[in-house]
Amino acid sequence: MAETGNTSGITDLRTVGIPVVDQEQALTFYLETLGFEKRLDVPMGGGARWIEVAPPDAATTVALIRAHEDLPAGVETGIRLTTPDAEAIHASLLAHGVDADDVLRWPGTPPMFAFRDRDGNGLEIVEVQMP
Repeated sequence: MAETGNTSGITDLRTVGIPVVDQEQALTFYLETLGFEKRLDVPMGGGARWIEVAPPDAATTVALIRAHEDLPAGVETGIRLTTPDAEAIHASLLAHGVDADDVLRWPGTPPMFAFRDRDGNGLEIVEVQMP
């Protein structure tokens, strides 16, 4: 049964973090290959940066967090990105040399496929019909 009141004070989801080995290389992938825009890039000391990227007009961002022993790169992120045309995005990613699985078409579900960024982090593209 769903709760009806928000007693925690949490109101939204702002950022999801992805561990990456090389922040600059990851930034290039997310900007040039996926077409994201850079929203924030702040030095944090020790050569690390707080970098947030997102698809244009998206409310939630992805933070490209420097991987370390307790936060390794190459994980299944659980992040689902949306598109009005899964086939077109799939073809584009393959043309850019991205490691992507076949587009899945199951009855009753939207077309979708999994892919991996340059660090092996798994993400998925899900087709959503735009109004």
